[in-house]
Amino acid sequence: MLSISRQTDYACRVVLHLAMLPPGERVTAQDIAKRRLIPSAFVRRIITQLANARLVNTTRGASGGLALARPASQISLMEVVEAIEGPLALNGCVVNPRECPLMKTCSVHETWVHAHDVLGAELSQATFDKLAQHSANLRPSP
Repeated sequence: MLSISRQTDYACRVVLHLAMLPPGERVTAQDIAKRRLIPSAFVRRIITQLANARLVNTTRGASGGLALARPASQISLMEVVEAIEGPLALNGCVVNPRECPLMKTCSVHETWVHAHDVLGAELSQATFDKLAQHSANLRPSP
C-alpha cells in the first residue's frame, strides 16, 4: 500500500487545527493533541518539524503557544507532507532518472512522472484555508 506515515497524518491535523483558529489565537501542543487525537509523545516532535519547516511558530510563556507561521491560504498540504516525509517521490526514477539502468527502455517511467506531477499539483492546490473551511462545513449543527 502506498501511503503517508502516521506522523504526516498527525502533522496535517496540527496544521488544520491551527488553520481553524481565529487570527492571532494561540493554543498549546497538549490542547491540539487532545482535540485532534494525537498521542502526546508524537505532538512535540511533529511541532518541531513543522517549526523547522517554518510552517508554525512556537512561543513560550504565559501567552505562548502555537500558531501558523503565515496565513493558512499560503500553506499547502504538499508543504506539510514534505516537511515530514521529505520530497515527494513515487519512484526513485522520477526524482533521479539516472538511478535506473533501464531508463531508456522503461515504458513505466512516463506514467510514474505523470502520476507524480498530478499528485504534486493536487497537494499543492490544497491549501489549509480551503481545508479548514471544508472541515467547518462538515461539523454537525449544535
